[in-house]
Amino acid sequence: MNRVALVTGAARGIGAATVARLVTDGYRVMAVDSCEGPPLATPAELNAVAAAHGDAVLAEVVDVRDRAALSEAVTRTLEHWHRLDVAIACAAVMRGGAPLWETPDADLDLLWEVDAKGVWNTAATTVPAMLAGPDPSGCRFVAVASAAGTHGMFRLAAYNAAKHAVVGMVKGLAADLAGTGVTACAVSPGSTDTPMLQATAQLYNVTIEELARHQLIREPIAAGEIAETIALCAAPAGRVMNGSVLHADGGFTS
Repeated sequence: MNRVALVTGAARGIGAATVARLVTDGYRVMAVDSCEGPPLATPAELNAVAAAHGDAVLAEVVDVRDRAALSEAVTRTLEHWHRLDVAIACAAVMRGGAPLWETPDADLDLLWEVDAKGVWNTAATTVPAMLAGPDPSGCRFVAVASAAGTHGMFRLAAYNAAKHAVVGMVKGLAADLAGTGVTACAVSPGSTDTPMLQATAQLYNVTIEELARHQLIREPIAAGEIAETIALCAAPAGRVMNGSVLHADGGFTS
């Protein structure tokens, strides 16, 4: 039977690339995104992701800040495919450009609600479905963190705080899941060629190539490369990464 995954932030960037990679591996995927529109993804982009993969993908407009809506997406997944094996928390936003003491409270609140609490909500709604089977031993929760979850980033203190929280959540979740067969880990991308990286470059008034020079590979990472790493973590063999943070950052140095 096909494995089934739920992916947040699925309309573009790493999320969309992850949906495509999982479908290639034979998964059925519930693709969700808030689709709030520019500068974030649009409903048309989410629909295009679903259309590209036929009946292998269902799409729902869901804001990860809304736990009830996430729960409904999980329910629809179970009704349609009768199982949930993998949850991948890709949804995130970017705010920054000022030192901590000048950062608006609204920026901190948004980053906490989407980038951190959104991961919490995703885990809280998907993990019980995975524990319920039919095969918890093959179930995986994967959160997309960031190099900012390990390193301090210039004028991104609030984003740093949110991504450090994601790392802490995954480690705590992995401990809570001990002995269940379900595992949890995080993937921390570096400068990946996505709309979020473009937004970061605009904050600094630089090009994405200039940002990528902080990586030893000296060029931007492709979203598909991060999706490959996520797919490895999501696989049954990915259990060995339990509680870990995989630094898919091209050798980032702060």
